[in-house]
Amino acid sequence: MDEALALIDYGAGNLHSVHSALLAAGAEHIAVTADPEIVRGARRIVLPGVGSFRACAHGLKAIPGLVEAMEARVLEDGVPFLGICVGMQLLATRGYEHGVTRGLGWIPGNVSLIERTDPAIKVPHMGWNDVLHAPHHDGAELIEEGEAYFLHSYHIEPDDGHHIAAMTDHGGGLVAAVARDNILGVQFHPEKSQKYGLELLARFLEWNPK
Repeated sequence: MDEALALIDYGAGNLHSVHSALLAAGAEHIAVTADPEIVRGARRIVLPGVGSFRACAHGLKAIPGLVEAMEARVLEDGVPFLGICVGMQLLATRGYEHGVTRGLGWIPGNVSLIERTDPAIKVPHMGWNDVLHAPHHDGAELIEEGEAYFLHSYHIEPDDGHHIAAMTDHGGGLVAAVARDNILGVQFHPEKSQKYGLELLARFLEWNPK
């Protein structure tokens, strides 16, 4: 299905679960790696992320040449990219968790704390919730409506609404997925979302963005 997929290991991802889910979705050759040279040769790239935006951003940038290799392969060569949870949030320009931290800037916008407009609304947003389409074209074909598993206290707010591929509701609208060209990011955890998540990963493994 895929020829070589790089699952980025920067000390901040749920690697075992994501790796197992990718295999279950049909991936055959997965390199769990932080080696820039392997990333430069990957046909697809997956960036997971668990923890704070600040810790994940620092961990990713601390590995010499890794961000540059990702940018070369994704932004210049156009290989399909998937960011999961904080791996999606890192696509933003900056995050406001434990101070202000620069992100990758691939999807311009901010990552901010979920505001509790109703005392009944709990933060973190945890558990199963709907994923609903948003008007978009690049990458949105990968998103089907359904239910996915979420676990997060911060959410991405893209500057450009065209980068919003899906929404969910938790006391108000929250972005569930972003997309731009060959880049897809999901706030939910496909590796914990059972059939819905595996089907998304299978579509990603077949994805050939124009």
